[in-house]
Amino acid sequence: MLKEIEKVMPVVHIATVVPISKTVGANRIVPAIAIPYPLGDITATPEEEKYGRRQIVEKAIVALTTDITDQTVF
Repeated sequence: MLKEIEKVMPVVHIATVVPISKTVGANRIVPAIAIPYPLGDITATPEEEKYGRRQIVEKAIVALTTDITDQTVF
């Protein structure tokens, strides 16, 4: 599905298992934290968790605006 959407607009796959994202052909991959909580860390304080989420989302925005020719993990 990512490949079809990518024909129209850039897509970032925030992934907990990067090798699977590579296998399915995602072009822009941003690693996430953990499978049950991709954008969260239940062991962190609310402030730390908010900071971590922001870092992942900011990395995804950079990935969206980066020209690429091959699969790229940010």
